[in-house]
Amino acid sequence: MKEIRWHGRGGQGGFTASRLLGIAAGMFQDKHALAFPSFGPERRGAPVLAFTKIDDKKIHDRSEVITCDYVVVMDETLINPTMLKGITDDTVFIINTKNPDKYEILKNYKVVAVDATGIALDILGRPITNTAMYGALVAISGLVSLDAALESIRHEMKPSLIDKNIEIVNRAYEECSKVESTLKNN
Repeated sequence: MKEIRWHGRGGQGGFTASRLLGIAAGMFQDKHALAFPSFGPERRGAPVLAFTKIDDKKIHDRSEVITCDYVVVMDETLINPTMLKGITDDTVFIINTKNPDKYEILKNYKVVAVDATGIALDILGRPITNTAMYGALVAISGLVSLDAALESIRHEMKPSLIDKNIEIVNRAYEECSKVESTLKNN
């Protein structure tokens, strides 16, 4: 089973990205998936977590993701030592940042940086980073195909949002595809 933990802030779409990945795996890749949030009475801007589990067989464990294969950080201000809980030597961090080297606590881990905010601002005119981070994860992880990821957007989003979000996923995917091959060779 592959397990992904999404760190974001309320209003950034972390649970939406988690759900899109689950839909891509479950509906368009013949896999089993669970996607669920973890938040209480938080408000917009408060830290939130979301989780995605993907496997080739039915998933019975519905608990929060502890041991992560991928950690997606939608807002770099959330990087802190508690984020290292459940991290293994093989865990890959995908961070929305222009400068991943400034995070000393991550220096011994595999880190992929993507300027998701820049991509979102360029295409949407708003700093909503969820689909850029989703595209980055798809490129880095290979958990689902790009086609499945795009189909999940077509299936789940309002028609008025589909084209721009597909453009965002494609751009992030393209930018991160170069990194994916170097991670597999390390």
